[in-house]
Amino acid sequence: GLCPFHDERSPSFSVDPVKKVFHCFGCGEGGDVFKFVELTEGVTFREALELLGDRTSVVLELDEEDPQAAQRRQQRDRLLELLERTAAFYVRMLWESAEAADAREYLASRGLEEAHLREFRVGYAPSDWGRVMTGSRQAGFSERELLEAGLTQRSQKGQTYDRFRRRVMFPLCDVRGRVLGFGARALGADQKPKYLNSADGPVYHKGRHVFAAELARVAAAKTGETILCEGYTDVIALHQAGLRNAVGLMGTALTEDQVGELARLAPRVLLALDADSAGQEAMLRAAQVASGRRLELRVVVLPNGTDPADLVARDGVEAVRERVAASIPFVRFRVERALSAQDLDDAEGKDRAVGALRAVFAMLGPGALRDELLELAAGRLGVVPTKLAEWLAAAPRTPPASAGSGRSQARAADARAAAPARTILDPAGRSERAFLVQCLALPSEGREVLAKLDVEHELTTAVHRRAALLLREQLGGDRLQAPDDDEDLARTLAELQVRATHARGSRAALQAEYLRLQLARVDRDIKATRSSAGGDLVQLVERREVLRGAVEREVEKTLTETRPTEG
Repeated sequence: GLCPFHDERSPSFSVDPVKKVFHCFGCGEGGDVFKFVELTEGVTFREALELLGDRTSVVLELDEEDPQAAQRRQQRDRLLELLERTAAFYVRMLWESAEAADAREYLASRGLEEAHLREFRVGYAPSDWGRVMTGSRQAGFSERELLEAGLTQRSQKGQTYDRFRRRVMFPLCDVRGRVLGFGARALGADQKPKYLNSADGPVYHKGRHVFAAELARVAAAKTGETILCEGYTDVIALHQAGLRNAVGLMGTALTEDQVGELARLAPRVLLALDADSAGQEAMLRAAQVASGRRLELRVVVLPNGTDPADLVARDGVEAVRERVAASIPFVRFRVERALSAQDLDDAEGKDRAVGALRAVFAMLGPGALRDELLELAAGRLGVVPTKLAEWLAAAPRTPPASAGSGRSQARAADARAAAPARTILDPAGRSERAFLVQCLALPSEGREVLAKLDVEHELTTAVHRRAALLLREQLGGDRLQAPDDDEDLARTLAELQVRATHARGSRAALQAEYLRLQLARVDRDIKATRSSAGGDLVQLVERREVLRGAVEREVEKTLTETRPTEG
């Protein structure tokens, strides 16, 4: 079938349902079911394990769990249950209570539809000071659990009351969709602050997650990019517009943890932050935090004074999609910003703009993007590109204070950085791969040959040596399992198993491939002997002729085995 991890027209993605592995012969990605979930869902191995456990109702048990750790896990599970219960209560309040009429009106004014609001589990916290607290305690939850979940707080006099009141509630979830806390928007002008998040506690930690990652992860993995917004309603509006890979900042400046989560979701981030000075500063801060990561930043240019939700409501879905499709590399955004920040009608303003541009161009290597941006800036400054290049080179080149997301932006604006580079094997590597495929196609015979294989001297590719050693131990078992920290080996094993499924295994073919490995080793020994003038060259040449004859005989056997019989 068509590979879900790169764009292609001719199918090169193969699955072996018996061995439960996949491999793409186009991009080289491969692995087992857990790796497939990691890639398609944008999660870690542990999260993939937990997701599959949830989906198949398999209870995961921890080996030798410390009693204190078990107690903490049980306490955390109780808090998650409490938060889930409270989120469901807020949803019922939004759609069923008369008090929530203003909240429904506000959400409708933002152009948000009920179906999508329900998908995001948006709710309403009533104005009562103890509604959640009373209901939760009646359900068996303690005052301590309510405080640790961030649902209540204490006054200076020691009285406990609901933290969220008369607010629109946005559940903040982890990548598995479990509610960790809430973001709450005030409805009244008298309420301060306008936005209020859950307090940090055993479950919720500010700045660790991005809003709607659990809903955006599949689309982000498929498209290779996420759209990062500032507000909760912006994210919902983009999902409603069909841009299902949108996520939000949860009301914080971008943190290292959030950058890590974005990188797990997709290799490219489109910044769709508000088109005001604060939004532009947020983009620069985001680039600073993302600097040095394998994360490409682009900017969705929004009209002044608008956010994504405003744009959807005002100009419609297609207008938003067009702006997202026309996103620009972050470095171009910096050039545009440096030029628009100065008065270019006088010489001093131009000099200040050149000074700002110097830091931007210092991070750009030679290439089409640099030339394009140089021409753009020169046109705005009213000079020829060569003159601007001379001005930029006049002062020492210093590293920029906020260096975007690295040189990868400039040189590969549309590259999918997280996709593995396809390994091109040399003839020796292809021969080694063919041998290992035959071992897998004939497991019992393969084990015999692997037992006498001189792995260190007859295999030249490091990952093939590791694969051969693993096959010695595991071939013929239920499942081949690479070490957790060896992704290259896991990918190679998946490819070998898929190739073995399509290979015509035979004793003669296996023996021919084994002899070819020995022949290649002799050829290497002959070359080394000639260059060092040592060793018995005559004996090596004779050995080579013997091996060549043996290979030819085994190849002839394979041809005989595959010829149709007469009659």
